[in-house]
Amino acid sequence: MAALSDSMAGSQEIVDLRTLVGRELDPLLLEETVEWERRLDWDFARSAELVRQYADVRALAGAALLDRGEVVGYGYSIVENNKGLIGDLYVRAAWRDGRTGLRLFLLILDTLVRAPRLDRIESQLMLFDMEAARAVERERSVALYERVLMSCDCTALALPLSRGATARRFSVHPWADHHHEAAASVIALSYLNHVDSQINDQYRSLAGARRFLYNIVQFPGCGNFFKPGSLVAFDIETGWIAGIVLVSFVGPETGHITQLCVTPDSQGRGLGYELLRQSMALLRLNGAKRVSLTVTSTNKDATALYQRCGFNEVRRFFAYVWEP
Repeated sequence: MAALSDSMAGSQEIVDLRTLVGRELDPLLLEETVEWERRLDWDFARSAELVRQYADVRALAGAALLDRGEVVGYGYSIVENNKGLIGDLYVRAAWRDGRTGLRLFLLILDTLVRAPRLDRIESQLMLFDMEAARAVERERSVALYERVLMSCDCTALALPLSRGATARRFSVHPWADHHHEAAASVIALSYLNHVDSQINDQYRSLAGARRFLYNIVQFPGCGNFFKPGSLVAFDIETGWIAGIVLVSFVGPETGHITQLCVTPDSQGRGLGYELLRQSMALLRLNGAKRVSLTVTSTNKDATALYQRCGFNEVRRFFAYVWEP
């Protein structure tokens, strides 16, 4: 796509990502993998390998920054039905100047905006510069939602049992494949009119929640889904599903809470705490030394719960949403 080509000063240029193959991205992906490990305690290697594979078959839409022919920055996008996703954007440390990442982001964003039939673009980039993100908001009609990566040392923490009323009201069971449909209904109910449904439109419908769950279980973007640490809770009085917690391993010794939600009728009864407590214990028993999660900064109740459970802030980043 010639529309993605962009000349820059001196020896630098931006080109269509599909003009490159995986081996040309290797130095950048190696540096990115190291930075994900160092700053986020996250193993990016599997995601990097998928990027290489898609690049090799020229199936990765996006842009790359070249300096004297060497790839020093890149970003890619995905189109799903009427929605575009900016999946990743990374600039190597020596080439970060406050504008390079922004230029890449805007180029990919503008290409998606011009695409036919797209009515929404989303992205969450944990390593993207916060000042560049604010510039995106100023220069384009993009809404920003501040997010927080939190982490705790689960080896030094044993959360106390829930109060008796919680145990008498709810029963907690291991995740099973047949819970998928009921879990999707929990997500759709829990995020009704919630700020996170503005960030991820899959939370707004049962069909979207099904796809969200499928992506968590099948794809490595949120790590390797860990079924033994994922749980579902049922209301003993009604028999209805009341809450879920889904977890992954994002590193050899790092677990990640990919989803924790409780239906509106069950909120305020200690169920979120109990699901978090049990899943963290299961992660610890299976080798996790640390557990991380992300939360929207305006979600004060959830943030307070995580802080009570020993989680501390690691990094702030933004979620991006464009709608016409």
